[in-house]
Amino acid sequence: MTSIVIAAHNEATVIGRCLDALLADAAPGELDITVVPNGCTDATAAVASARGVRVVEVAEASKAAALNAGDLAAVGFPRIYLDADIVVGTAGIRSVSRAVSGQGIVPGGTATAPKVLAAVPARRLELADRPWPVRAYFAVNTQLPAFREGLFGRGMVALSEAGRARFDTFPMMVADDLFLDSLFDVDEKVCVADVVTTVEAPRRTKDLVNRLVRVRRGNAAMRTAGGRGALGIAVRPADRTAWLREVVRPNPRLAPAGLVYAAITLAAAVLAKRSAQSDTTWQRDESTRSPTNADGDNGHMDGRQT
Repeated sequence: MTSIVIAAHNEATVIGRCLDALLADAAPGELDITVVPNGCTDATAAVASARGVRVVEVAEASKAAALNAGDLAAVGFPRIYLDADIVVGTAGIRSVSRAVSGQGIVPGGTATAPKVLAAVPARRLELADRPWPVRAYFAVNTQLPAFREGLFGRGMVALSEAGRARFDTFPMMVADDLFLDSLFDVDEKVCVADVVTTVEAPRRTKDLVNRLVRVRRGNAAMRTAGGRGALGIAVRPADRTAWLREVVRPNPRLAPAGLVYAAITLAAAVLAKRSAQSDTTWQRDESTRSPTNADGDNGHMDGRQT
């Protein structure tokens, strides 16, 4: 039985379609789904409960606390951590589950080996109607090695039972993707190309900068904690020049986009140093949450399986 843990903070507008897609073709007893509304002031819990899934409420708005609470309630493996605004069908869940069970196929037609402990879907960014600086930034960002090889930015990570055994609980910090990615070597991770999650890019340049400030601040705190031995793992280091070395130099046509990328990244770095935010505070880009009715069914798919 595959267990899915969904940490949800005020996600009433999107959690319904997420759960509906998961459950649409699921056989009885195939999926064990736990939704963890945390610090919610909306109808997230009610929307999830109406779908018949397990709901475990957490008072504080903390993704780490929610993930840990969900893990305690979950009963099966593989274990999938899914963002509430990502829509993936039952077939997609089966594909990523097979990948970490040694039964999947990676690009090139090769079967995944038992040593594959973590899997993510491919990622498609929704950039329609975004301003040109946002599009330019992601023209570079999407080609960074970290997004080709890592567990970042997909809204979904699957772990085998052995992979989940690599850690006890999620640290009470916000950079959960970086934490999970740092647990595994490159040959222990795989991208399942036939499953694609669609991730909404920020709708304004200001929203993008704010998102990067949160990410940079969270990653810096995670790396600091790792450096002093508080996490028991070596956190993946930052590579500040990869955008130029790995993306722009091999593709000179991306030079204008590279300048935009560098400017936005620098602005986020400066703002991150100036801010002093709690490491456990849940923040997100509200520009990508559709203002729909609370049942979460507006017909828009944030993710797909191809």
